[in-house]
Amino acid sequence: MLIVDTFGPTAVASVRLLALTIERAEVPVRKLFWTAVFVSFAFNLALAQDATKVEPKHYKLAFENDKVQVVYIHYGPHEKSRLHAHPQGVVVNITEAHLLFTDQNGKTQEVYAKEGEARWFPPFRHTVENLGETAYSGVYIAVKGGAAAGSGIKHQPPPLDDQTARILAAYLLGANSDQEAVAASRQ
Repeated sequence: MLIVDTFGPTAVASVRLLALTIERAEVPVRKLFWTAVFVSFAFNLALAQDATKVEPKHYKLAFENDKVQVVYIHYGPHEKSRLHAHPQGVVVNITEAHLLFTDQNGKTQEVYAKEGEARWFPPFRHTVENLGETAYSGVYIAVKGGAAAGSGIKHQPPPLDDQTARILAAYLLGANSDQEAVAASRQ
């Protein structure tokens, strides 16, 4: 009751009113905080769709227009990426490499890239690890839209070669083990 004795009953009522106001204000502040956290998370998730934004060390934009995006790829020996996404497109391997792809569900697929090889890929999200002792370089040519703009005609992706089809099937269906996936890719 020191407050009452020093400042009187009006001051005590004012302090109680202030405390109640602060307590009530905490709910909107909490909501604002969690909204900001959610928006930040959603923004970062949206950025995960573009490898050049998520992994600028490994993916450099070379050219872009309304039809394609051309990206240079480079991984040093044993370098790893964070989760990122690629639209449908073709990768052209400049160098040979032994890579490990891991999808967003943790499924892994070893990939043996051959110098000069070109492969079609559907849209996918993954991490990459260069398992080799040498650097890997490639070029990813992303195809935008999938159909000719305004034509109404749907274009089919180019047919997959046998090895790429087996690798994709094993990767997408989640082969029982990495050895089975590697064996399937070599048949």
